[in-house]
Formats: sequence, C-alpha cells, structure tokens
Amino acid sequence: MKPLRLLLAFTVAVLSVPTLAADAEAGLAVVKTLGSVNGQALACSEMGVAARARQLMLAHAPKTPRFGAAYEEATQEAFATQTRSGKACASGTELTAQINQLAVQLADSLPVAAK
Repeated sequence: MKPLRLLLAFTVAVLSVPTLAADAEAGLAVVKTLGSVNGQALACSEMGVAARARQLMLAHAPKTPRFGAAYEEATQEAFATQTRSGKACASGTELTAQINQLAVQLADSLPVAAK
C-alpha cells in the first residue's frame, strides 16, 4: 500500500506543476503592471500611490530576484517614459483607481501567505 501512496503523491505533484507555473506567470504580469503604475506615480510626485504600490509589492510578491527585477524594471521604464514624454500626468485619483484594481488582482494571483 505504501508504494501506491507514493505514486499517488508523485502524480498529484507532477500534475500541479503546470498550474503553479501559470499562476506564477499571471502574478508576474500583475507585478510588472504594479511597477509601471509605481514608476508613473513617482514621476508625477504621487507619493501616496507609490507608497501603496511598494506596500502591495512587499505583501504579495515572492521574494525572488525574478519578481524584484520585474518590478524594478517596470518602475524605471514607466518613470523614464513619463518624464521624457512631456505628457500631462494621470491624476492621483486615476492612479489610485489603478492601484486599487491591481490590489484585487494581486490578492487573486499572489495571495498573502499566512504568518
């Protein structure tokens, strides 16, 4: 009976790998969007929005180089794009709405781990 349990556990683990990879990719996409909003908020001096983005990143994203780099790169790219474009900044209300939507997406794709 023991070998059957091991086989069943291994099968379940192997079948779960594609789902975990898809979840990680979805979470990574949300983290990149969060970084973009953060960069735009920083360029537009919306420090409250930028602080909320950072708080969400720290609460939800896995503490890995991949997620950290994705967030930082998206932040830097959005900051540079906003400052070089000469276009008017989005309002604080618009940026806050974007952050609120991202908070919902993060909760779905990267729930906070229980402590």
